[in-house]
Amino acid sequence: METTVSAESKNTKIIGEEEKGKKAIRIQVSKTKKPLFFYLKLAKKYIKQGNDIELCALGMAIPTVVIISEILKSNGWAIEKNIMTSTIDAKEEKEGRGIPKAKLGILLGKAGDMDETTVAASWGKDADNDKAL
Repeated sequence: METTVSAESKNTKIIGEEEKGKKAIRIQVSKTKKPLFFYLKLAKKYIKQGNDIELCALGMAIPTVVIISEILKSNGWAIEKNIMTSTIDAKEEKEGRGIPKAKLGILLGKAGDMDETTVAASWGKDADNDKAL
């Protein structure tokens, strides 16, 4: 069952899926549409709510997904549950040959030892990082 979850941006696609009674939210990361910190804050928001998230990317956006997942894991926010890799045929025009592109999906869950003090401390760090930029 697929349901659409609204986001702060029209360009961000987020699709929720019901799996085994638990909600997983898919965040499709783009290299050019939004900065890395937008996706990082969005992922933190859904992890804080107790949802599993799946970060998905194609082609040149794959390093961005890896960086986001490593930041979440190193700060104790999330644990890695699954990594899915594949190739898809992407067509730039309606007609013509498909170009194979790499696709990566990383499923992350809420870390069991994460408590409210970690959440509050991390949100404070984000505010400091935003001021520096």
